Amino acid sequence: MDEPILNLEEREAINSGRWFASLSPSLRHDILRCAYVKRLKDGELISTRGEVPEEWMACAKGAVRVSSTSLSGKQITFTYVEPGIWFGDIALIDGDSRTHDTYAHGDTTILCVARNDFHKILSQHVEFYQAMLRLQARRIRLLFGLVEDLNTLPLRSRLAKQLLHLARSYGVPCLNNSQEIRIGLHLAQEELAQLLGASRQRVNQELKAMEREEAIRIEPGGLVVRHRDLLMRISEHEL
Repeated sequence: MDEPILNLEEREAINSGRWFASLSPSLRHDILRCAYVKRLKDGELISTRGEVPEEWMACAKGAVRVSSTSLSGKQITFTYVEPGIWFGDIALIDGDSRTHDTYAHGDTTILCVARNDFHKILSQHVEFYQAMLRLQARRIRLLFGLVEDLNTLPLRSRLAKQLLHLARSYGVPCLNNSQEIRIGLHLAQEELAQLLGASRQRVNQELKAMEREEAIRIEPGGLVVRHRDLLMRISEHEL
């Protein structure tokens, strides 16, 4: 059953999101005032490609997997939405259908704003239009960066950049060594490979090479970043 309010950790994730924190107190208040909470188990469907959008959403805990299914039936994962990030607004803005499928990855909490309330807030806050433009501009910059990396960097560097991103978003200091960062988002190698547009075998080879170089450690429960600076040099194609 959905709980009506966010807990302290979930609220902190929403309030500390860079984009949301940039909004005025009155706009943040109006968004949160009409928002409601959904809690989902791992793998639960959130929205489907092609459906009419009913909600604007933010991840407050866990992760949201954004994916699509190819003509051959293979599922392709594009990204994982982390806590503090809002999503699902494109279809609300242009009035078209959802562009991708979204699923909960792990136990996940999302904060939702109904379509009518989303448009009501737009009509009441000129600032909201400007903020949405900034949000879309940031996404476009990220998309251009991903396309550039895909065409200019080897898999080894792209994998290192992805691991650094995951460490920033989901990193937890290891208890026995605070210099090491455990990636809290549990991804199978196949899921990591999908993010990079590569095969699981090639990603596995690169991960083992990074482990030999002591940049990371592969554990049954996930990955640990041992030397962030070394991983950074790999990401910049210096090693």
